[in-house]
Amino acid sequence: VRGLCPLKPILHQKEDNTLIFEARFESGNLQKVIKVNEFEYQLTLRTDLYTSKHTQWYYFQVSNMQAGVWYRFTIVNFTKRNSLYKHGLQPLLYSEADAKKHQVGWRRTGNEIKYYKNNMGQGRCQYFSLTWTFQFPHDKDTCYFAHCYPYTYSNLQEYLVAISKDPVKSKFCKIHILCHSLARNIVNVLTITNPSRNGKDTERKAVVLTARVHPGETNSSWIMKGFLDYILGDSDKAQMLRDSFVFKVVPMLNPDGVIVGNHRCSLTGQDLNRKYRSNMKKCYPSIWYTRNMIRRVMEQRGVFLYCDIHGHNKKQNVFMYGCERRQQVKAPYMDPHVFPLLLSKSCPDMFSFPDCRFRVQKSKKGTGRVVMWKMGINNSYTLEAS
Repeated sequence: VRGLCPLKPILHQKEDNTLIFEARFESGNLQKVIKVNEFEYQLTLRTDLYTSKHTQWYYFQVSNMQAGVWYRFTIVNFTKRNSLYKHGLQPLLYSEADAKKHQVGWRRTGNEIKYYKNNMGQGRCQYFSLTWTFQFPHDKDTCYFAHCYPYTYSNLQEYLVAISKDPVKSKFCKIHILCHSLARNIVNVLTITNPSRNGKDTERKAVVLTARVHPGETNSSWIMKGFLDYILGDSDKAQMLRDSFVFKVVPMLNPDGVIVGNHRCSLTGQDLNRKYRSNMKKCYPSIWYTRNMIRRVMEQRGVFLYCDIHGHNKKQNVFMYGCERRQQVKAPYMDPHVFPLLLSKSCPDMFSFPDCRFRVQKSKKGTGRVVMWKMGINNSYTLEAS
């Protein structure tokens, strides 16, 4: 078929009930499918581009199905030993027919879910399988499966366009181009604050928020969207926050990885959240420009808090990684435990303070959290969400 898309006219025959798979769309990830028997399929995920690993994120389309039949899917090349699939996590399903007829979007699905070590690995390389059974809701539907609720680069751009066209929000939210990625995609930075009454706002400290450095952690984008919905709202608390702080927001640090369906890396095949000490501007532009932007803001007004938003594949709850307490700082609000503790008091049903950690490990010295802390930001965090 020489890469022609779609494949349906070629494969779709009346007597053939073989499922048709597709993943050549934005954020899609699926490399190979083997039909084991009539209703069972073995799936292999594509590794992050230019790497041989990082198989966690999946997002693919399925068509030509029969309703009311039990299918089994088994993804065979996960590399993490432990997974939330061992603790109740289910794959996500989206049905175009259900969305059109019943306004039902993504939903968790799957029975007989198991995550286990398989015998495909060799030597130190071990592979793990995720298997589940399910029934499609409609005949000849078009459905999608995903590891976590997708949030694409296009979703973000549509959201930012809506802000820029809003006559109220656009007055206190300015959207600029921070830089371009290796593939020439725009990396945006938002500046959110209420106009100063006296024309001077240098007394306002900055709060810096970033997200989506790891493409497969889509929950970080949904948390970022929730934050932006709130801070751009008209509530008294949002107004007070905009009067008190200047928010600098980079909502998607790794657009290239998001677009191609990577789980962890950029188009360099590197984890960008280990490159904050690097001066390789051409290789890691979003990281280089974010660090320099923060350095300028620190000089202009000071940064009260920095937070990089992530998703976690093995631990439950929402929690934070902070840095160590500085001995010379005596002011209570500078203690790194305070902000996570306040979050746990505000939403004890979601945020878990006992899961928070405040150590600077050697393996994390190139992360945004640790580098910003060493630059002088005492309240420097990674926010993790299950």
